[in-house]
Amino acid sequence: MTGLRYVYAVCRPFGTPLQSQLTGVAGDPPRALTHHGLVAVVSHVPERDFAEEPLRRHLEDLDWLTETARAHQGVIDALTTVTTPLPLRLGTVFHDDSGVRTMMEAREEDFLRTLDRLEGRVEWGVKVYAESEPQESARPAQKAASGRDYLRQRRLQTRSHEETWQKAEAFSTRLHEELSAFAEDARLHPPQNPALSKATGRNVLNAAYLVPRAHSEEFVELVDRTKGEMPGMRIELTGPWAAYSFAGETT
Repeated sequence: MTGLRYVYAVCRPFGTPLQSQLTGVAGDPPRALTHHGLVAVVSHVPERDFAEEPLRRHLEDLDWLTETARAHQGVIDALTTVTTPLPLRLGTVFHDDSGVRTMMEAREEDFLRTLDRLEGRVEWGVKVYAESEPQESARPAQKAASGRDYLRQRRLQTRSHEETWQKAEAFSTRLHEELSAFAEDARLHPPQNPALSKATGRNVLNAAYLVPRAHSEEFVELVDRTKGEMPGMRIELTGPWAAYSFAGETT
């Protein structure tokens, strides 16, 4: 099959085959491309969608991007069950197998060093949301008797909101410190935009933790024990994932 080469991840050679029904981006099954002691997992993609200009346009198309990201993640998830992959960025494309091998050779030392660090480890994501606990705006406000009374009510509402967010920040900071002490490494990501995530509440913690796969159950239990600890705080745990946040991947 002709076309460009879409690269999902780099890993060490693995003996267990991927699921026979697995398809990747643009519907093409992924395959292993070996070079020295590394394997790139690739599939064929059409130039009409993945050459530089059409790819740039597609990355602004939310529906196309969602479908492509889902297929990309499906291959990474399948790899995570059989090996420790080093995921590459969504939309990493080369002209042919030779281009992929050239990239692998140029970055061989970095890849091997990172794979050694990630071997047997997975990423867990933890998000904390502060529910909009002060709901004065949702209830009819008591009619102010005067302008001074109105200003007093507004100050009380503002103070209540500030205290809620301060408690949320303190809770998330303490939780992050506890989880970081258990994990081998941690990354803080910017808070999620609620317009994009559609999640309710204010995202006060968005973090990733690198945990040995063998200790994942303990990590999950540690997170679960904090749920319900503080009213108004919602904790979301996701994973285990390939270690995207710790891959150091910029290409």
